[in-house]
Amino acid sequence: MDTRGELLEQRIGGLERRIAYLERIVKVSQILNSTLSLEPLLRIIIQSATELTHTEACSIMLLDKRTGELHFSHSTGEGSEGLRDVTVPLDNSVAGWIVRKGKPLLIRDAKTDPRWHSQVDKRIDFDTRSILGVPLKVKDQIVGAMELLNKIGDRGFTQDDIQIASTLAAQAAIAIENARLLDELQRAYDELAELDRLKSDFVSVASHELRTPLAVILGYASFLQEEVSGEAGEQLSVVLQSALHLRSIIDDMVNLRHVETGEVQLEREIFSMTELVREVTGEFDQLAKAKQQVVSLDLPDDPLKIDADRQKIYLVLANLLSNAVKFTPTQGRVQVFAERKGEEMWIAVMDTGVGIPERDCERIFTRFYQVEPSLTRRYEGMGLGLSIAKSMVDLHDGRMWVESIVGKGSRFTVVVPVSPFRAEPVAVAASTS
Repeated sequence: MDTRGELLEQRIGGLERRIAYLERIVKVSQILNSTLSLEPLLRIIIQSATELTHTEACSIMLLDKRTGELHFSHSTGEGSEGLRDVTVPLDNSVAGWIVRKGKPLLIRDAKTDPRWHSQVDKRIDFDTRSILGVPLKVKDQIVGAMELLNKIGDRGFTQDDIQIASTLAAQAAIAIENARLLDELQRAYDELAELDRLKSDFVSVASHELRTPLAVILGYASFLQEEVSGEAGEQLSVVLQSALHLRSIIDDMVNLRHVETGEVQLEREIFSMTELVREVTGEFDQLAKAKQQVVSLDLPDDPLKIDADRQKIYLVLANLLSNAVKFTPTQGRVQVFAERKGEEMWIAVMDTGVGIPERDCERIFTRFYQVEPSLTRRYEGMGLGLSIAKSMVDLHDGRMWVESIVGKGSRFTVVVPVSPFRAEPVAVAASTS
């Protein structure tokens, strides 16, 4: 009876220890999943591993994908910093065997195993007696090895230790790989940020350097066009139009840079939206007539007063009308609509043009995006106009979107507050006109 009681107590004690181990592993798993920085992550892993297996020390070696060597990434105990520059070859080493075989290795007497090297012990003044090593594996890929050194007590390493170490290593490997990927992502983000800065600086310098000679070309071309006629006049007209197109591209690049760097400031004034729409539309009359297009306005008698940045709203409308005329074929129609709804101004530019595929309706507001492949597209442009226009609308705390059917046309809608200060928001239904 006493013997059975002792066995029962031993089993209960073993189960309690196993439950305690599992609870600790769950807690460790939660900590690992909430820690994204690699250095503190490795410290947590080796501390938990030594405590759960009752060992004197723990080392983690990660595989360098470029060199194929193992590097000490973190270790417990004094002198562990001295291992940071130590590399471990995959051949003829304990950790190398673990990585190559992809399974645990238990060495009860390290000094008798030919794969163990005493140089590491000498370097940090440590005495390795026994080793339990487990692979760090993510799916089918080995990313490193974890070694537990010197089991405390007389029993030596057990199957429970192997199971605990393997379970912890499986969780640790995923956490380490996630931290590595995050580090790589951060480095890539930093590189992109630097490239973006260089690009912005280049645009600033290039646009500045191009403006002066372009102004000279425009000045001389305009002067000569007034002095000559006939074929020479027509050729000068082509030169002048090309120079104006180049100036438009430079202006777009400068505007985009100002938006990206946050240098754009709103210069508000109270003006008539009705007058602005008529002014902008008038500038495209000749271009529309050349394509035999009908441009109509649907405006109220009300002047539609609004407190906004007139120049930036002008830029929005000019971009929308330019696109409408450009992408609408000969004898097509363009309509501009404006009205006030509550505390918001609604403007729409509609056309009977080529239309936009549904999959591209959101992406066209992305800078440099072109619906057609760049090599086969039939229309000029750098894909900046809509991006700049939407940025100007966003600066006014407004909204902008497009509805389109391929082959039938598009409707671009802009909604901006009539005043920068409103007591409370007004819910407005989308226009269906």
